Amino acid sequence: MTSLPAPARRSRPPRRSEIPPAGPGRRVSGTGSVLGAILDHGPVARSTVARLTGLSPASVTGHVGQLLSRGLVRESAETTGPRGLGRPHVPVEIDTARFLVAGAHIAVAHSTVSLMDLRGRVVAEERKPHRDTDPRRVLDDLAARLPRLTAAHAAGRQVLALGVATGHRVDTAAGVVVDHPHLGWCAVPVREILTAATGLPVHVDSHSRALARAEQMFGEVSTRASTVLLFVGAVVDAAFATSGELHRGPRSGAGSVAHLPLGAGGSGDAESCGCGRTGCLQSEVSERAMIRRAAEQSLYVGTFQELLDHALAGEPRAVDLFRRRARLVGRAAALLLDMFDPECLVVVEPGAGRLPECLADLREEVGMRSSVCDDPERAVVPSSFTGSVLATAGGAVALGALYTDPLGPWPALPAVS
Repeated sequence: MTSLPAPARRSRPPRRSEIPPAGPGRRVSGTGSVLGAILDHGPVARSTVARLTGLSPASVTGHVGQLLSRGLVRESAETTGPRGLGRPHVPVEIDTARFLVAGAHIAVAHSTVSLMDLRGRVVAEERKPHRDTDPRRVLDDLAARLPRLTAAHAAGRQVLALGVATGHRVDTAAGVVVDHPHLGWCAVPVREILTAATGLPVHVDSHSRALARAEQMFGEVSTRASTVLLFVGAVVDAAFATSGELHRGPRSGAGSVAHLPLGAGGSGDAESCGCGRTGCLQSEVSERAMIRRAAEQSLYVGTFQELLDHALAGEPRAVDLFRRRARLVGRAAALLLDMFDPECLVVVEPGAGRLPECLADLREEVGMRSSVCDDPERAVVPSSFTGSVLATAGGAVALGALYTDPLGPWPALPAVS
């Protein structure tokens, strides 16, 4: 493996001129469209797949044959119409018995490795705090943990690929973390390092885009058409997806919403931000800001999870902090709804996902502030993956690549004759 220098700590965000252009996105192949229809509707007849995809029956038959030969789909029991009428057909469905994908999510304080089946269900996960944030040590540790997780939980299934998700700017085409100021990572070749360490195909993306793709593939139906996803954690960022496509931007910078100016609602206690301003979205609602505000109220916690546990247990100060966060997130959500006018805005934030009063506060704020959203109850929803967000993010990167191009260079799959 090539050596990697210690991470360079930036005193400022990178200029656009310093960031290499992102490569072009990959469009879903014909076989990918067929596999996606089977994922959504299986067990499903080939004739139905043809109607759903707009492909000819002969073309669908060919694509299904290729998917069967590679073990990605299987045939179900033969069926007929009501009362036994009509021609019998053999439905096809996703085969979850042969393959898995691996996922890795790199957060600021810890990393999560996971295994996921081809229907997006998390099979196993393991979270571990970082010893330090040196990229070589973090990535080597991820690579070392994966075989142990696979041996314990794969149950004979083969791992097709590794997906890696993290915050801030990620060049998906190059497999490079362009800039992650919280970790001090700049131009880290994640794909190159992990491919050499694991022998697997490695796909890399931002966690917000990964979760937006997961919503399209496996989430609630309401999140499928056009979606803005707002991720609120140690890092705050967003993603926009429409018609199966994720917008990345020419410099991999789409979704950089950390410095949206929100303020503190006239309370005079707006947080200072590393960018030099006050009241930026991330400085107000990040996990670090939440822990700091808890301490100001004599609620001392060592981690954000402890603070969340207090809120889930009904501790009034913790609940109030999460409700304040929800209202500020609601302001950001209203701005994003007005900018993009999506069918749905997904909020990845544990308060909105697990405390009903927080989701209600967030939607109320959207209702007061958005000029285009007339039904926040329908348009603003929590993540479909609350409770398994980080385990889902990495695996979704790998599955997104598989469902885009299932006949691509996946070493574990048999060749198509």
